[in-house]
Amino acid sequence: MMVPGTSAPPPGMTDQRQFREAARAQLSLLAPLEKKCLLWLAHRTPPWINSDHLTLLGISSMLLAGLSYWWARSNRYALLVVVACLAANWLGDSLDGTLARVRNKQRPRYGFYVDHVVDAFSTLFLLGGLALSGYMSERIALLVLIAYFMLSIEVYLATYTLGTFHISFWKFSPTELRILLAAGNIVLLFQPMAILFGRSYRLYDVGGAVAIVGLGLMLVIAVIRHTRALYRAEPMP
Repeated sequence: MMVPGTSAPPPGMTDQRQFREAARAQLSLLAPLEKKCLLWLAHRTPPWINSDHLTLLGISSMLLAGLSYWWARSNRYALLVVVACLAANWLGDSLDGTLARVRNKQRPRYGFYVDHVVDAFSTLFLLGGLALSGYMSERIALLVLIAYFMLSIEVYLATYTLGTFHISFWKFSPTELRILLAAGNIVLLFQPMAILFGRSYRLYDVGGAVAIVGLGLMLVIAVIRHTRALYRAEPMP
């Protein structure tokens, strides 16, 4: 029964009072330093800039990064543009939530949904650009994308069922991955190939293969750990 003076939530949307934001688990190497930096930036962000502007900056910069990788096929110095785009993406993607919390203007459901839809498109743009760049084969780029999406699905399911959102794995978060990718771009300017066991491979194919194995291990370990936790929380009657 509705209380007089209140209205039902729109179809398909639960009452805000029933929504509980998941706890955030951020245990990456740079997390303490990053948190201080983001708080410093949030307190100095002009009032006319809000979280939505930063989210737009994050996805736009990743689209530009993908296009720059494509451009790097004919001009290797476009790899430096990608580095700048990764920095802009970090600013937009990392600061939007901090800014909302500092200003006490949080929208938990909206923020969680939009942030991770943007992450999905951003990853697609980046790996799509890499596949078109010639620095990574299309198959490796596709397998990295599949592995990333599989791990993302597991994270979101665990967030819903266990109430904890894991931002980092094995001390690595998107911030550390951006730094590794930026460093890799600098190396690509001078050494686009790698020699392994007497054979020559694209440097980013080697890196992509390592990423596929790493993401796969993270996925398997997370599935086992979370399945065990849920089984213990809800044993058979």
